[in-house]
Amino acid sequence: MTTFLHANPVFARLEGAERILVAGAGGGFDIYSGLPLALSLLHQGKDVRLANLSFSALAGLPQDDWAAPDLAVVTPDSAPHQAYFPERTLARWLRIHNYPSTVYAFPLTGVQPLRAAYRALVERHEIDAVVLVDGGTDILMRGDEAGLGTPEEDLTSVAALAAMDEVATRLVVSVGFGVDAYHGVNHVQVLENIAALERDGAYLGAFSIPRATLEGALYLDAVAHAQDHTPDRPSIVNGSIAAAVRGSFGDVRFTDRTRGSELFVNPLMSLYFAFELPGLAARCLYLDRIEDTRLMRQVHSRIAEYRDTLVTRPPRRFPH
Repeated sequence: MTTFLHANPVFARLEGAERILVAGAGGGFDIYSGLPLALSLLHQGKDVRLANLSFSALAGLPQDDWAAPDLAVVTPDSAPHQAYFPERTLARWLRIHNYPSTVYAFPLTGVQPLRAAYRALVERHEIDAVVLVDGGTDILMRGDEAGLGTPEEDLTSVAALAAMDEVATRLVVSVGFGVDAYHGVNHVQVLENIAALERDGAYLGAFSIPRATLEGALYLDAVAHAQDHTPDRPSIVNGSIAAAVRGSFGDVRFTDRTRGSELFVNPLMSLYFAFELPGLAARCLYLDRIEDTRLMRQVHSRIAEYRDTLVTRPPRRFPH
């Protein structure tokens, strides 16, 4: 698809879509990483739904809170006694700001149940485009890098959507470049992978989240709200991205969870890198190995077994 330089390729890809699902790929607060994009689409008049692969205790939700197997409907009033519930925290923020306040949540499963849950959600709202969001860059790891970060949840989400050809537009966006260094990701190899995706025609370019935009300001407010309401487990990823959006730099302190480590907050963390999901999936070297999984522990073991079979690409240092 050819676009002009003055047009954002992501929004150009989504221009013809009316009902868009923005979903967090890797659990925790990943859906927050997609909030600026989701809000921009809402402000353009799109019907936008939010979902997240969840680390929350979804098993305790009542039966009425399930739209389908492995598809929970989270509202501002869900599970009021749970301290850690990012999807509910986001739903409460959305209600405060008069946005639609339902956030769907997928429990941690393997590829097959997650795909079935995605299909149920797509059919429920007649979704015609999906944007999968990763807070970090480990979703871009193909499998032979020196370190993969924590790819299990991200690539389960990619695999679940890769076979859903009934949704013509499926994109991946990654924001928070550099945050996965703590988990062993070599970001020279991230850039090498992005270059390869460009050669494959799957890279859609990058764009920033300026704090001067309405969506940027609302994102900062949402992250601050989440930090206030989850003080024991605030999101390091979104805290870092938000700090970058504010223009902070270097070893920024916003939570005791980072005590003993040195952060490198910088403007690259506020960039969305965007990709065609089928093209990204095609480059993953082990996606076929996790295709038939039903449990997340199977995904973990299959990736570990794959890693035992190869010599990894050596890490490289930035030359400047």
